[in-house]
Amino acid sequence: MNDELENMDDSDHYMAFVKKLGGWLARNYWQPLYKHVRENPELLSRFPGYLLKPEKIIYYMGRTHIGVEYIGPERYSEFPKDGLVEIQIHDYSLRECNLIDEIVGFDYSDGRLKIPLSPLMEDLVLPTNAGADKLQSLGWRYASQDMFLSFNSAGVIAPENQFTRLINARFFDASEESGLKTRHIKHLDLIPCIFDDSGSDLDTFQVWLEPYRTLVESDRDATYPLPTDFKYQRLQKINRFIEFIGDLSNTEVKITQLLASEEFIFALKMRFSVTEVFPELNCAWQSEDRPAIKPDFFVVGADGYADIVEFKLPNLKGSSVVGRTNRETFSSTVNSYISQTRVYREYFDDPKNREYIKSEYGFDVYKPRRHLIIGRRWDFSSPEWRKIAADFQDVTIHTYDDLVDGIVAQFYD
Repeated sequence: MNDELENMDDSDHYMAFVKKLGGWLARNYWQPLYKHVRENPELLSRFPGYLLKPEKIIYYMGRTHIGVEYIGPERYSEFPKDGLVEIQIHDYSLRECNLIDEIVGFDYSDGRLKIPLSPLMEDLVLPTNAGADKLQSLGWRYASQDMFLSFNSAGVIAPENQFTRLINARFFDASEESGLKTRHIKHLDLIPCIFDDSGSDLDTFQVWLEPYRTLVESDRDATYPLPTDFKYQRLQKINRFIEFIGDLSNTEVKITQLLASEEFIFALKMRFSVTEVFPELNCAWQSEDRPAIKPDFFVVGADGYADIVEFKLPNLKGSSVVGRTNRETFSSTVNSYISQTRVYREYFDDPKNREYIKSEYGFDVYKPRRHLIIGRRWDFSSPEWRKIAADFQDVTIHTYDDLVDGIVAQFYD
């Protein structure tokens, strides 16, 4: 035990306790690590960024452990500036519970056995049974991950009196209402404690901080477990994209914003074999007084000509094809999406608009093909939909599975 942190009470809603705990960690762990990296700047490119300057630290108060979770970047390209760190406190000490279950927030009760964690656990992947089924249906690629994987478990538990560290752990759950839910823990320390609520007025904690006296030396060479191989860097990002679209709370706007980010822009380049991708360019009409168009993406090929990619949600409600035999047609939903892109064709039929885009953005557009990304492969599995799609000469419908598989296949040619 460390005497400085014994017998802390909750009379100030744990804030006084957290301040003392954070002060001790700052003096004996965070500041020495920061100083070491400052004196050895070659370490910056691989040292965990959240230990240098976290965006947020979350404290979880339990009966056998106190959790300290770091939120922040895996790496910094330059030394972070000084600034405030957001602090959150969650109290689970007043009831008997498995602290990790509370931190993760998923129900593993339909599993068999709880897995005791080792003192250091990296790359844990732990889906609930519902989460595992959803990952499989989404096409999440287990082979792309370096991981310790467990199925049909009742979750994990930190043994009492053991200092436990989780790094790069992923937990998954799913429901019909919300789709896939992901909980990613970059770094969580579970510090053993003794909680005593037998007093009439005060609850007390005794905390074991001795491991940090060793960790402050060993963590000087710490690295966050990111893949170094180019292929697996990209394949793991595809898994992150699959997780993102599996969450039904994510909107079309959020999906396009993700794909437009520096981290994911490669996906459209690879899928459509193009050299440049331009998200949401404002295209003003030159000959008519009409609202400007703003396609989700222009994808520009090696010849300098661009096509258009438009995204809709991956969860298509209802059937994609309706009508009686020999009179099949796309559903009203699919037809409305196609109609929304028809204005793009009208825009680029006008040579003045084409000249404007060339002068404003530097690429050509002439009779662009409109790529519509929508739904899942099973939404368009009937042979009838291909016959109907053939009637739309400048529109190609891709499912999200087509998008992902078209990227992944290039890594295995």
